[in-house]
Amino acid sequence: MQDEFKALYATILSRRTESAEGSYTGYLFAKGTDKILKKCGEECAETIIAAKNGDKNELILELSDLFFHLHVLMAQMDVSPDDIAAELAKRAQKSGNLKQMRVTDKNT
Repeated sequence: MQDEFKALYATILSRRTESAEGSYTGYLFAKGTDKILKKCGEECAETIIAAKNGDKNELILELSDLFFHLHVLMAQMDVSPDDIAAELAKRAQKSGNLKQMRVTDKNT
């Protein structure tokens, strides 16, 4: 799986510098960060709806769209898959870090 994400990221990086005519990825880079963020938000909402509806095939499609747009965002912000992998590896070393829920008094 990691190879697919790295290959996707490499393709996205190439579209950032050498956008092919009709490239959707090139279009996103041309529109800028706000457009990329909007698409990430839209895909996130669609992923939530697919999961809520319990449709596995639709969920796979929406997760794929979300992963793609997140990779575009990563490229836009110069964050690599290796950066994410390093952070996840650090987190994997932690245990017993369940945060305590705060109790709030909603009457005040």
